[in-house]
Amino acid sequence: MSEMSFEQMLEESLKTIRNGEVVEGTVIDVKPEEIVLNIGYKSDGIITRNEYTNEANADLTTMVSVGDTIEAKVLKVNDGEGQVVLTYKRLAAERGSKRLEEAFENKEVLTAKVAQVLDGGLCVIMDETRIFIPASLVSDTYEKDLTKYKDTEIEFVISEFNPKRRRIIGDRKQLLVAKKLELQKELFARIKIGDILEGTVKNVTDFGAFIDLGGADGLLHISEMSWGRVESPKKVFNVGDTVRVFIKDINDTKIALSMKFPNENPWNDAAEKFAIGNVIQGRVARMTDFGAFVELAPGVDALLHVSQISREHVEKPSDILKVGQEIEAKIVDFNEEDKKISLSMKALLAPEDSDEAETADVDIDAVADDAE
Repeated sequence: MSEMSFEQMLEESLKTIRNGEVVEGTVIDVKPEEIVLNIGYKSDGIITRNEYTNEANADLTTMVSVGDTIEAKVLKVNDGEGQVVLTYKRLAAERGSKRLEEAFENKEVLTAKVAQVLDGGLCVIMDETRIFIPASLVSDTYEKDLTKYKDTEIEFVISEFNPKRRRIIGDRKQLLVAKKLELQKELFARIKIGDILEGTVKNVTDFGAFIDLGGADGLLHISEMSWGRVESPKKVFNVGDTVRVFIKDINDTKIALSMKFPNENPWNDAAEKFAIGNVIQGRVARMTDFGAFVELAPGVDALLHVSQISREHVEKPSDILKVGQEIEAKIVDFNEEDKKISLSMKALLAPEDSDEAETADVDIDAVADDAE
């Protein structure tokens, strides 16, 4: 029996491998686009950049070092040049797919970094497996711009798993909804009518603002924003503002809010400040043909009848006054119960001992009622 040559003995001592087999090797060389592994075979194993990662133009020298141990799958035992072609990416994807299947079955919450922002949603990659999160499942509210999620880590669950169709769907929305319901439950368990809270302006409309109270939104209606007149909520609030409010009413899951704190009611000391005979300054807030309404303080308006503007005949208030104009007038009537105050500029021009100028030529209350 003839003796084997050294080369034959060496070849016999080396293991045999097959396509599809998983092998382990040590990195003996790494280039930006290629990794060379010693896999204990007569030829070295090669992993190209495309078979290592999904990241385009990645520099493998920043990802792998000589001496590292890597498991890979054999694609070709011989690439025609005597080298073994390996894939790390596909093996990781297979294992990742199994891992995601278990997460899907167990409804496990996963965390991953957003790799891509697409027109229809987000793409995350776990163990080289792509997971698509549709825009409708990214948040519990509509978001037009998803670019803010790029490169951020997000939590989600797998809502659909079909690797054969390459369809693995993630869902972030249901986690947010569940968390919000829990916070809502906690909020309603501790709040009551009259409580003062701090909240964040979430949305502003023409009729009011929605305030995030940390578990539920409350509506701050335009009529409850101030004791004074608010022309437009959008001129008063911006999204993100922190506001101090109190709960006016709770109806099931609806919360009505107010900023008209009772201790700040301008009518609290009105009897003293706006007593008959007092001379005050105010701003013309609005006008009608029969008179002008003058703001004496936020939430306190008084009627200056057209007959009380001047000694001379005035056809209509706008002939003499302008909205926004500051005027000085005398209080000639005060009705705290009905919250009505009447003014006279003419009274300041008449002799102090004349009662004629201080008495309106018309029924002021009746006119005010008509105006309302």
